[in-house]
Amino acid sequence: MAHAMENFCTISEEYDIDGEVGFALPNPLENLPDVYNDWMSIAKHLPDLIESGKLRERVEKLDMLSIDHLRDHKSQRLAHLVLGCITMAYVWDRGCGDVRKVLPKNIAVPYCQLSEKLQLPPILVYADCVLANWKKKDPNKPLTYENMDVLFSFRHTDCSKGFFLVSLLVEIEAASAIKEIPTIFKAMRMQELDTLRKALLKIASCLEKALQVFHQIHEHVDPQVFFNVLRIYLAGWKGNPQLSEGLTYDGFWKDAKQFSGGSAGQSSIFQCFDVLLGIPQRAGGGSAAQFLQDMRMYMPPAHRNFLCSLESNPSVREFVLLKGDAGLQEAYDACVKALVNLRNYHLQIVTKYVLIPASQKSKNNTSKEPSEQENKGTGGTDLMNFLKTVRTTTQKSLLKEG
Repeated sequence: MAHAMENFCTISEEYDIDGEVGFALPNPLENLPDVYNDWMSIAKHLPDLIESGKLRERVEKLDMLSIDHLRDHKSQRLAHLVLGCITMAYVWDRGCGDVRKVLPKNIAVPYCQLSEKLQLPPILVYADCVLANWKKKDPNKPLTYENMDVLFSFRHTDCSKGFFLVSLLVEIEAASAIKEIPTIFKAMRMQELDTLRKALLKIASCLEKALQVFHQIHEHVDPQVFFNVLRIYLAGWKGNPQLSEGLTYDGFWKDAKQFSGGSAGQSSIFQCFDVLLGIPQRAGGGSAAQFLQDMRMYMPPAHRNFLCSLESNPSVREFVLLKGDAGLQEAYDACVKALVNLRNYHLQIVTKYVLIPASQKSKNNTSKEPSEQENKGTGGTDLMNFLKTVRTTTQKSLLKEG
């Protein structure tokens, strides 16, 4: 176990982290075994089924299928994505307030069984809709927006391709920095300050590039469509007054269960760099800290374990402080500043894509102000307060002001 973090091949094998796409699932499957054709047919035709009002009827007529034919990890991940999309569509349908509080047993039982096998909750999570919901159009061409597509979307005009793919491309750009982690821990052990400084600067550069990729969201996602269409299908049943007791998974659990909807808080990549840099997001026991901790249960278990393993390694922050080297401190701060910039930008995105559309919707409805639910994140948080808390904690971790 000694020095396990000093070898990327070991990290990759033990924690399912890919050298090219990081925490994303590399080359996801596009089809399940034929026995699951009915699931695939519904998932591939969600926009038409929702539009025609036939979605729920089709789901209720499904046969109960065994998950025994899902024998490998990629087929299980695809099935979790498929059943997650079907579940969200069944619960929210056209998003007009006609909400289903019970998931039929023919879908609930295999979905919950599969979720237990994958150690993920039975709801559409970030690891499904972003990390496993993609394909290359031309396998010989690079991972660019133009050469990629999503496997599933909810409505014909829901911006899901733009939202999910830009989120994925931000992940992939930031993932290059993970490959610097072995260099960092080895440099600390060997007391090689210049090597450590260069590795930290590479991480800062990767995070800066990830921010540039994030800018693509304006080109591919319309704020009104995101807020009024796609966001409906990302909402969960925890802290949601429309499903105040949660969702009943018929035939599996007697009582209703509450789960958060998919959100960026479920991404391992930024929690990874918080841990690496010793940014104490989980300190103090506040609601933001608790939410981030809770969101780890929505990550694939291998990624969860990676974060725990990182936490048990020597502190990069303490090492940099102890050495008192100006160049090293500047490199460390460059990483922290890159994270602050990403979080500032995320706040701007939330303002444009959630707060402003919520305000416009409330004006059209002649009510005084947006509802508390409309200003919440899909994970069920008070969105702006959460993001500001995370940003401020990051900012306070700078070794030098300014």
